Amino acid sequence: MHIYEAYPETKFRFYLYPLQRADRSSAHARQTLSIKEKKHTCVIFRSLSATYALLCLFTKSVLIENPAACEIRCVIRFLNAKKVKPIEIYRQICEVYGQNAMSDSMVRRWVRQFNEGRSEVLDEERSGHPSLITEELVHAIDEKIKENRTFTISALTREFPQISRSLMHEIVTDKLKFHNLCARWVPKILTESHKTKRMGCALEFLTRYHEGGVDFLSQIVTGDETCVSYDTPESKRQSMEWRHTSSPTRVKPKHILTPRKIMCTVFWDSKDILLIDFLPRGQTINAAGYCETLRKLRRAIQNKRRGFLSKGVVFLHDNARAHTANVTKTLLRGFGWDVFDHPPYSPDLAPSDFHLFLHLKSFLAGKHFNNDKELKENVSNWLKTQAATFYEESIEKLVPRYDTCLQIFSSYVER
Repeated sequence: MHIYEAYPETKFRFYLYPLQRADRSSAHARQTLSIKEKKHTCVIFRSLSATYALLCLFTKSVLIENPAACEIRCVIRFLNAKKVKPIEIYRQICEVYGQNAMSDSMVRRWVRQFNEGRSEVLDEERSGHPSLITEELVHAIDEKIKENRTFTISALTREFPQISRSLMHEIVTDKLKFHNLCARWVPKILTESHKTKRMGCALEFLTRYHEGGVDFLSQIVTGDETCVSYDTPESKRQSMEWRHTSSPTRVKPKHILTPRKIMCTVFWDSKDILLIDFLPRGQTINAAGYCETLRKLRRAIQNKRRGFLSKGVVFLHDNARAHTANVTKTLLRGFGWDVFDHPPYSPDLAPSDFHLFLHLKSFLAGKHFNNDKELKENVSNWLKTQAATFYEESIEKLVPRYDTCLQIFSSYVER
């Protein structure tokens, strides 16, 4: 049997729970109640030797946090209309919203205003100081900025002495929406001929992707050359550290170019690395050497990708001199490979430049190698241990990059 009694005036609730009779002979024994205070202001009354125990739980009201000012004023107006005294209104507000919701004097002030006939619970608009920002002033500053884009806020303030520097900054950034941006480095200022070539290559690539889909991307074999050095400096961002303002500033020496570097040629597809070839020290890349590397690549494809050559290879490389030489073109035609026309001065459309070598140089940053063997092993191990998704994502990025190239009218695609 479950007996429940509530006493709202004390905010206590009493529950009577049947317990197992411990001793039938003590059924008429005197009951002694003990009170134990627990978390959440719970009080438990329990019989020590009787059949039943009395449990009392104190139920605490849940406070409404962060109420709006107009909400509390509505409550004051409502209770005041019911002829509730200000002290009682204040008590009920504290009970529901907390002690810091509104002071007693502020409650009395609002009661007095409502009694005087006020019905609005929102704050009245204030006139304040007249604004110094006018349309004529904003237009004059805009015209001054257009005369010299390399202006400074201080110099612009001297042109308009009637306003402060902070107000000038507000007009420039908030009203006129100007931002101080640095020029972006690009490989070359593209001519109309270069842009036309990029546009044509983008249209061709996207058309073939639309027709072939993922199968077209899986046929792509790409690669390029890059120099790897014994000492690769950290970038400025990589050398950043979280420090206190009082901590000593970290310094690093200026990097001096070292002749201790070797040329690395990498070819790969959407699955994995196909060929890693290091140019012997003292040699330079020429058409004959590049053709020999292509023969190694063909043998690597035969060994690693059975049936890939018969399916068809879409070969993607840039237009360096060794890549566009007649002897190279003749060899690729003999292979039967479909050579995709890469636009000139377009590293932003070459997967090796915008993805593979970027991550490789990040891996080498801050590392020091003592000899060629150590450098080659580290580079080769890193290239071979990358997940298949690493290379797949790089090939897939060609689609949005060529699409962006079309949308921005053949300008360079930012990283």
